[in-house]
Amino acid sequence: HHLTTSPAHQLFSTTFAPVKPKQFFIETYGCQMNVRDSETLAGELEALGYVAAEAASDADVIVLNTCSVRERPHHKVFSRLGELALLKRARPNLVLAVAGCMAQIVGDKIAQRAPYVDVILGPRNLGRFGPALAEVLADRGHVLVRDTAECLPEGLPVRRAPGFSAFVNVTYGCNNFCAYCVVPYARGREVSRQPAEIIDEIEQAVADGYHEVTLLGQNVNSYGSDLDSATDFADLLTLVDTILGLWRVRFTTSHPRDCSEKLLQVMASLPTVCEHLHLPLQAGGDDVLRRMGRGYSFADYRRTIARARELMPALAVTTDLMVGFPGESEADFEATLAAVREIRFDQAFMFKYDDRPGTAAADLPDKLSEVEKLRCLALLIELQNTIAREVNTAQLGQTFEVLVEGFDERHGDLLRGRTRQNKMMIFAGDPALVGELVHVRATEAFMWGFLGKQG
Repeated sequence: HHLTTSPAHQLFSTTFAPVKPKQFFIETYGCQMNVRDSETLAGELEALGYVAAEAASDADVIVLNTCSVRERPHHKVFSRLGELALLKRARPNLVLAVAGCMAQIVGDKIAQRAPYVDVILGPRNLGRFGPALAEVLADRGHVLVRDTAECLPEGLPVRRAPGFSAFVNVTYGCNNFCAYCVVPYARGREVSRQPAEIIDEIEQAVADGYHEVTLLGQNVNSYGSDLDSATDFADLLTLVDTILGLWRVRFTTSHPRDCSEKLLQVMASLPTVCEHLHLPLQAGGDDVLRRMGRGYSFADYRRTIARARELMPALAVTTDLMVGFPGESEADFEATLAAVREIRFDQAFMFKYDDRPGTAAADLPDKLSEVEKLRCLALLIELQNTIAREVNTAQLGQTFEVLVEGFDERHGDLLRGRTRQNKMMIFAGDPALVGELVHVRATEAFMWGFLGKQG
């Protein structure tokens, strides 16, 4: 009997065709913390039976995971919501969600300007996304969830981005309340995860094939200050260094005020910890730093960098810089330029000041004009880009350890990866090297990194 060709079998296979699973699509704005939060949202959706869609137009659930640290991301999100409104009009059963810091800070405004959004969810409430989605699907109306008193529960599912590097949170929130920053209002006060929970997550990531981890927190240097144990961030790095199969450890962000001698010595002594320190300066003028509430002077910052470079000669130093803080004078701006010339950062994230809702700086007088802020920003970017090229050019001929990530998008036949200093290296090599550590000599220098040759 040839059952596969019988009419009965044909009828059976037609009648009971598999049901197409529902799909989700997540768009992420902002920092690495948001990238990690999106991995949790994706994990929750997969646990509910959804699969990732290739495009938003294919999805049954679309999540915008938003940033509130500057004004521009707000405009981008509202513009994107306007586009998605057309999609929702054509497909009324489509669920739209806005998560992240913007949802926490201006959730009411989102509900008013985009009443078709179904779920608005602050960053500390990702564990409540599933129940919120269930309410919407049960046709119980729109759901607004904001409560910074909560902390993310342990054990939420995660769908990490493919590759070899994983993000792992060590703290949530921030206690610093810098005058310009909205993060403490969006993510709440600082809470440290227990060391055992962090180690368990990293061990699982390594078991899943990730060889590099980046430890995340708004200020990783203050890790453990709220724990009963005596474990500080340097101690945590020492624990993480013992995990078998873990090749590299990175972390961000550090606060200059809390970057201790102990931490620098531990960084220098541990083989897994990469020679890269991201230490936001923000401004070079002491008066501006004081009014920002940063808690250090430029002399303090200079000493920290000098000590770090003494302990780790191969160290790359990156930073954040802001221009146009309220009351900033031309002399203050020149102090920032002078600081950049002196420190010679490998890379910098550079921004103009924007008023953020609820922050102390939003109420300060003597705001600079947009034209003046843009003028200063252009000069700063030009200076820093020149220095970055010079720094990399001075390293030509050196050989770097590179974790190979895959093929470079712009040079399809060349491999790409990052050095321990977190600089891009592009080189010709065997595709079998993807996921491996190789040594590559820098042969051409650019602002973003190097072209190189293996061996």
